[in-house]
Amino acid sequence: MTTNWVTIAGSVAAFCSMISFVPQAWRIVKSRDTGAISPVMYSFTVAGFALWTLYGIGLGEWPLIVTNSVCLLLASFILLMTLLPQAKKDTMADTVDPDA
Repeated sequence: MTTNWVTIAGSVAAFCSMISFVPQAWRIVKSRDTGAISPVMYSFTVAGFALWTLYGIGLGEWPLIVTNSVCLLLASFILLMTLLPQAKKDTMADTVDPDA
């Protein structure tokens, strides 16, 4: 019974972690506004997810690898959009959502 609870809790936590970056990333694509985002905070977030991914690879734990890789990609996109000049940000957003 404990294993089932732990597996369910871990799965829900992984899903919440991965999905939590989607609204921010989508808002950036739609608005092209990253003024309120801290590049320093996202730099640490990206570094953390990169390290967690490496940790998962070292342990051979696919749940850690997959969850943190997805979070790494989304957080890296947000950081990149924060650091890009407006013209390149617009080009990137148009690539992701041409109807924006």
